[in-house]
Amino acid sequence: MNPFDYLNAINSTKQNIMVDDLAEKGYNSFMVNRGLSYFPDTILLANEMNIRHGVDNRLQFDFFINTVRSRKRFSKWLKHEDSESLQAIKEYFGYSNEKARQALSILTENQLIELKKKVYKGGKR
Repeated sequence: MNPFDYLNAINSTKQNIMVDDLAEKGYNSFMVNRGLSYFPDTILLANEMNIRHGVDNRLQFDFFINTVRSRKRFSKWLKHEDSESLQAIKEYFGYSNEKARQALSILTENQLIELKKKVYKGGKR
């Protein structure tokens, strides 16, 4: 089972899908808490479970399934996107993400334009 099955059970179906040990092992508390933290009515409940991170998966799932009100909740998951400048720095210097962010903070706009010209390979944009 994936985390979205558990989120669907908590948010809308209210079906107890944690029926055996395999289902309990498949429960990812971080992903479920993250999924519930996007909504104003469930963010405090997710925070309570973050505070009590040592609780068993079964207990956490039971807490959510019994306290979260049934409602259709959907949101896009936030994903980190790298800028063109960051990609150019990483490619030109061979830096990691962290080093490229540090370099991005000290390079000027003119230097970034020159760097982008040097790593430009052509083709469609």
